[in-house]
Amino acid sequence: MLRLPHFRQLIPGLSLSTGIAVLALIAEQLQRRLFGWVALDGLVVAIVAGIVVHSLFGLATRFRAGVHFAAKTVLEVTIVLLGGTISAGAILQIGPVVVAAIVLVVVAALGLSYGIGRALGLDARLATLVACGNSICGNSAIMATAPVIKAPAEDVAASIAFTAALGVLVVLLLPLGVRLLGINEWQYGVIAGLSVYAVPQVLAATVPVGVMSTQIATLVKLIRVLMLGPVVLGLGLMQKHRVRSALPLSALLPWFIIGFLAMMGMRSAGLLPEALLPALQNTSTYLTLIAMAALGLSVDLRSILAAGGRVLATGFLSIAMLILLATAAAFLLA
Repeated sequence: MLRLPHFRQLIPGLSLSTGIAVLALIAEQLQRRLFGWVALDGLVVAIVAGIVVHSLFGLATRFRAGVHFAAKTVLEVTIVLLGGTISAGAILQIGPVVVAAIVLVVVAALGLSYGIGRALGLDARLATLVACGNSICGNSAIMATAPVIKAPAEDVAASIAFTAALGVLVVLLLPLGVRLLGINEWQYGVIAGLSVYAVPQVLAATVPVGVMSTQIATLVKLIRVLMLGPVVLGLGLMQKHRVRSALPLSALLPWFIIGFLAMMGMRSAGLLPEALLPALQNTSTYLTLIAMAALGLSVDLRSILAAGGRVLATGFLSIAMLILLATAAAFLLA
């Protein structure tokens, strides 16, 4: 259930995030005017600027509530709005073969990531957290898995730290693959949907590439997220204790996914007029920019480095392996 803090607590952090977003948008427009094209997208500028501000100056307590709200809730609202731009016909275009490929990639990534973690000396619970975070949906998968496998707090913190660093790194670097590999928007959407950690981060990684890549990546990612339920239930059975008492339904099906599906249903049923679509897309883009600035403000490079070399190495090798699997799947399915 969505809970909103007192609005006054949100103003400083929201203002800071919005200010960075505006500067990032200005930087993007300046590039377009000076060079005729954009070398560094506004979303990337917003993330990097946020990281630099936090790492150099820290994040005072008065900013934290608003920054957290922008990085999480604002971007979740953006996901809901994005649902209104996608019809059920787009899902049918994916087809059962792609769905089967998504399942196979996730299962393979879980096994390989867990094996990498164990080979690098992580204990079974920490390796499981890293594998689930890497293969399914980042922090959400880690938080959902932790109570089921009874992971200690330090393992949860370490695994979340690596998703914060590598998740941003993937968002920043993955779009370069479009130019380096010469792939089309559909293929890139599949790769991004299979490899980006969090549902909201899919927007940051795909909006600079194109509308089709954003839509395909979002659908692929949602299917990937829905695998969290079966995976966590399976882990619970392996741990021989009741999952239902440890895992709320909201962890398996977040409110913004329900909202996304509802908006998509309204679009498919013709309840959303076509004239509304540009407004939904523009609003989604601007809110994403603010949320990406907040995401950057949430990352402190010093705390990430303190998470431990083995965890970061496991995360890096796991995401590299996942991107290779996703790229192979995209080319085979094309």
